[in-house]
Amino acid sequence: MTVHPASPSLDRTGSRLGALRTRATATVAAIAVTGAAVAVTVATSTPAAAGPGSVVVSESFSSASLPAGWNAVDGTWKVENGRLYGTSASSSDNNKITFGRHLNDFRLEATMRFETVSAATRWASLGIDVPADGATPWWIATMRSGTTAANGLEFAQRTPANAWVVTNTASAPYAAGTGRDVRVAVEVHGNQARWIFDGREAMRTNSLQRSANGVQGLFVNGATVSYDDVTVTELAPNGYLRPKGSPFTVIAHRGASAAAPENTLVAQEIARRGGADWIENDVQPSKDGIPFILHDGTVDRTTDGTGNIRDLTAAQIKALDAGSWFGPHYVGERVPTLAEQLADLRTRGGNLLVEIKGKHTRDEVATIIQVIRNEQMMGRVFIQSFEVDALRYTHELAPELPLGLLRSTLDADPVALARELHLTAYNPDGNALLAKPEVVASLHAAGVAVMAWTMDSAGLWQRLERIGTDAIITNRASELVGWNSAFLQRASADPTVDITSPTDGARLDRAQSPVIAVAATNADTVTVTLDGKKSAAGRKLDLTTLTAGRHTISTEVTGPEGTATATSTFTVTVSQAGLGYLLLTSGADPNAVTAMTTKLIHAQYAQLASYADRQAGKLVPAEVASVIAADARTLALK
Repeated sequence: MTVHPASPSLDRTGSRLGALRTRATATVAAIAVTGAAVAVTVATSTPAAAGPGSVVVSESFSSASLPAGWNAVDGTWKVENGRLYGTSASSSDNNKITFGRHLNDFRLEATMRFETVSAATRWASLGIDVPADGATPWWIATMRSGTTAANGLEFAQRTPANAWVVTNTASAPYAAGTGRDVRVAVEVHGNQARWIFDGREAMRTNSLQRSANGVQGLFVNGATVSYDDVTVTELAPNGYLRPKGSPFTVIAHRGASAAAPENTLVAQEIARRGGADWIENDVQPSKDGIPFILHDGTVDRTTDGTGNIRDLTAAQIKALDAGSWFGPHYVGERVPTLAEQLADLRTRGGNLLVEIKGKHTRDEVATIIQVIRNEQMMGRVFIQSFEVDALRYTHELAPELPLGLLRSTLDADPVALARELHLTAYNPDGNALLAKPEVVASLHAAGVAVMAWTMDSAGLWQRLERIGTDAIITNRASELVGWNSAFLQRASADPTVDITSPTDGARLDRAQSPVIAVAATNADTVTVTLDGKKSAAGRKLDLTTLTAGRHTISTEVTGPEGTATATSTFTVTVSQAGLGYLLLTSGADPNAVTAMTTKLIHAQYAQLASYADRQAGKLVPAEVASVIAADARTLALK
């Protein structure tokens, strides 16, 4: 909060003192409400040419009105005390405000607080893809006040028919309740998203249906909710890199191949129900050029037929039984075409990591890509292959498709090869990767994800997680999903700490007195220092005694699972109003206060500094006099 000088229209010393005192009192009152007053630059305008890392929206609601470009579609939305408040009187009202711009890859985050709720089932949401006018359909990442419920967190769509489709649910480690600030975020990459609750991934989805022009938004239902520090940051398009603290991306090898006949639609369905993020399958052409889902060069092992797939027509392949070899209850399963597989994923959910199996001509690759286009799945398919030519053809024909290079052994320079082939991911045999784990860091530095195949044991998963592997291709997808859940539970025991007041970057004047506030989890001890000297959480900062300029608060917490640290740097600024507050609270002789205040009002800063120096230890306490003199000299230079 910036406090401006008193109005020059006040021409009497007493009136000016009263104005300064009133302004200082108002500032202290604001601090009592918000915990800290922070001047933050608002940047809600859209850059002409944004890119990864660009902050598209940064809003701390420091003005008294809704930010420019924010559209209160319905409900009551207002800015008070440095926060945005949204109110929905009824559980049937999905009140919303929209902002930002359409982005394919972005992170939306905000501090949310339930002020009042009609029931623990009521909710607030981050809008992921919302028409600017609020019309359906839209997608949201939802948080209930009863966040520990099984559906405390959700990804959901409101359909054009005004019905709900909830695609994913999860519970948070603690309840948001009321009156508690929770930092939440959602990271979106196309149809994929991660729900992040207080810095930890809670769940993910690959079922978003993105629009061509949807923006971001905030929602409230059956509650009054306040929001602060809303930011939208554009992300690099490679959403396959695993964020710190997040579990593996689970890729079901040939579908749920340990539970059902591989490369069939039933294997795909089981993998989907088991929570796999991606289905991995192989594609090859029939004699008449139709792409089919089959791993081997022949149909002998996985069907009741014989012969090379490239020697059989589509009609012949479709007549084969692809299930009875695996078990009697799968009799009658068929070898699906690529089009059939994609149609199933499009309508029932899921993404496809498709391996172009064996040598393919450019025309054969073009046919695969055309099928993907026809099925409207270009945003949900990842191409991988051992065949470099197949990847080159794919990039030439459809540069928007992500590419992964399969390798049995590691290349001498995976990074250079990744750049040459325009790879999104480098996909080596997991054992080869464990033999040379340092390549993961170099690939990540180049923006390339690492997907290891085909790893089926918890021991190997643990080793691959430690070296930073992003995704696992496995025959045991449902087990890896469970392992991921256990990983998140282990991670949730790590201590965390954040300095919530004064916030990092805060600019405060003398009239303010923020309290050091520390939010910690899983911590047994908390230590706090101010400029290297011991302090404490809950201590009120007396800014009248600190030198103008930057100051740093540091904290360290320890718990059973380790330690965590945080720092916050704030700046004590010099202003006429702040100096006035300093004079009024200095404890100086009343005659000295009157003399100094008169000089302050008339902007006689140099004279004020000299007076404070002369009276130090006499009419003005020495420790305060030095601060008064320093601030006055700073104002004299402005």
